[in-house]
Amino acid sequence: MPTSAQPRQILVVDDDEGLLMLMTETLRAEGYAVSGARSGSALMACLAQGRPDLLLLDLKLKDAGGEALLQRMEREGLAVPFIVVTGQGDEKVAVAMMRRGALDYVSKNTALLDLLPGVVSRALRAVDRDRALAAEREQRQRLERELLEISENEQRRIGADLHDGLGQQLTAIEILCAGLKADVAGQPRLARQVDRIGQFLRESIAQVRSLARGLAPIKGGSDALWASLVELADRTHSLGRVECRLDCPAVVHLSDAAAAVQLYRIAQEAVNNALKHSRARRIVVALVRDAQELRLSVTDNGRGFVESRAAGLGLQVMRHRASVIGAELAVESVPGRGTTIRCRLPLRP
Repeated sequence: MPTSAQPRQILVVDDDEGLLMLMTETLRAEGYAVSGARSGSALMACLAQGRPDLLLLDLKLKDAGGEALLQRMEREGLAVPFIVVTGQGDEKVAVAMMRRGALDYVSKNTALLDLLPGVVSRALRAVDRDRALAAEREQRQRLERELLEISENEQRRIGADLHDGLGQQLTAIEILCAGLKADVAGQPRLARQVDRIGQFLRESIAQVRSLARGLAPIKGGSDALWASLVELADRTHSLGRVECRLDCPAVVHLSDAAAAVQLYRIAQEAVNNALKHSRARRIVVALVRDAQELRLSVTDNGRGFVESRAAGLGLQVMRHRASVIGAELAVESVPGRGTTIRCRLPLRP
């Protein structure tokens, strides 16, 4: 029997009026809040008004087949946990439906009413376990996301300190060095040393700016991811080691700033891996968005790798970043033919 303060909601769907009444009364006697429907259209109407905790579905309704109804429920976002009710001799069909997600099945035989309470009780316990696991997973993802955001904020602070603190000081020293050069114009040896100091300072300033950009890559509004990927491709191309470009026909907008940061980090890691390990001559970063999802990919024409190397730390970090924002990451690599990292982020309405 249900132990919660609020009775569990169960919807029974069967076109046999007598059997429908017997099943609903049996479950009500166990303390459940039970409603019934005698057709597929009545089922859809009930689901439109509210979701039960559990659905008992006859697979052979007069106006619709059980499998077609389940597909329609999934398509319309009305899917609920369910048990299938089958006629005698349809056990194979029931097992096939369990592969589609049914929690259990009951057969229309003389033992139906005796078995029904136990089957429903087990199914509801399974529903509770699944919900608890989903809640725990969501909580873990939220905490991981908060930790990553804290880390990103700290990196932004360090980047700003590098740019505004050390970077400005080095620039000031370079200006002083330029003034010193005029003072030693008549001393060739000292002038050469001042020139070398100035060159070292300019290289140091460039390194500090590069570090600052890497620590604080995402700035601005909803186009920040797109703009940062443009800069990443340009910066990589300017190194002169590989051809690198962004394949993105139009500006892509993403209002979720946290997701934008993680997607950029994934692209950044993929590009860095290609530079370090692939010996590629070309890297293409692609970004596409449609109504359902945003797709990011990084493709190189390098030497690729075998499957055993797919467990490397860099790929593990990318997969972790993707999981935190609810994205899927896939790796495609063929030795001698290059590597593609694909990340798909479903977009919420």
